[in-house]
Amino acid sequence: MFKYFPTNYVWNLSVDLAIEMGARIGEIEEMCAPLQDAARQPDAAGTRAFRETWQKMADKLCGMAEEDEARGRLLSAGEKYGRAAAYLITCERLQGHNSPGRLELYQRMLEVYARGVKLARENCVRVEIPYEGRHLSALYTRAEGVQGRAPILVQVNGLDSCKEMKQRVGLPAWLAKRGVSSLVVDQPGTGEALRLHGMPARYDTEHWASRVVDWLETRDDVDAKRIGLEGVSLGGYYCPRAVAFEPRFACGVAWGANHDWRAVQKKRLVREGDFPVPHYWEHVRWVFGAKDNEEFMRLAENMHLDGVLDRIQVPFLVTHGEKDSQIPLKWAHRTYEQLVNSPKRELKIFTEREGGCQHASFDNSINAGHYIADWVAEVLGGRTA
Repeated sequence: MFKYFPTNYVWNLSVDLAIEMGARIGEIEEMCAPLQDAARQPDAAGTRAFRETWQKMADKLCGMAEEDEARGRLLSAGEKYGRAAAYLITCERLQGHNSPGRLELYQRMLEVYARGVKLARENCVRVEIPYEGRHLSALYTRAEGVQGRAPILVQVNGLDSCKEMKQRVGLPAWLAKRGVSSLVVDQPGTGEALRLHGMPARYDTEHWASRVVDWLETRDDVDAKRIGLEGVSLGGYYCPRAVAFEPRFACGVAWGANHDWRAVQKKRLVREGDFPVPHYWEHVRWVFGAKDNEEFMRLAENMHLDGVLDRIQVPFLVTHGEKDSQIPLKWAHRTYEQLVNSPKRELKIFTEREGGCQHASFDNSINAGHYIADWVAEVLGGRTA
């Protein structure tokens, strides 16, 4: 794990995620060098300082992108907008949900990201999935070299990620080369669903996952018999739960097992384990629509996979980082052990040898991501060569 800030795990996590999204080390240094003192301050003051330097870099990149556009250098402009969006994602993610200007910062990220995708001519299209009179937003990436209907992997967020972050880390592009399409969704409790539509997370994830499958079944470029589901971090709970109760999914992948999130919350109440974001308890109350910690803990009681996983009768891959300091490794073993009716279950522990040994492989995602992409391609009928 790259530790720019020796005393601040949450900020190091953010920097590593930015690198996985394509940050350049020179820009990392320019943004982070002034922040060493701020990294030791309380959350509110520290995250304001973090936002200032990262947003300043995003502004600079957008200015250079505009210069590229004026000269007709649209591919270069698109890449700069994409990198600027990654920096905006990173600093927005660290703010408390009531922080002044957070919503405007998020909306700007969406605009900058969309412009980058368009100008860089990326294989990525924003789509909207009907859901309870509103919609869930998603990013769709088409399989390369496939005529007609293609297999697809639906990908969902964890507690504090968003679809743009998952898209830029790279799994959709790696799958596309393997003949598998991707749909990266801001499900309830994340991204646009939470920030723009006020949709809180829910434990019965099949509720929204089934609506996603309904929508995919209407498309003439998707093979409805080959729809898989992957979830990262807290998605390691969301995904297995949805696959267990929605039999139309053809496979599942947990990128970081999260078998018993209620137990993790009880440990965090006594400060055991690392937090993923500042303002942690404020953040989880916002995500789940809870008025106080007591209500949140009651909701969290539902978030475990015991008595659920024996319903899964499709291939399932459980992955976990050997040195995950947020979610203990034992939960990956518990998930794997309970997949008793999966015809092809696999437990893959990422070690220091291949990298990706921290939480959800944020420290080095590419080898772990390729492993997942290969497994999905083999299961859904894509290609690995």
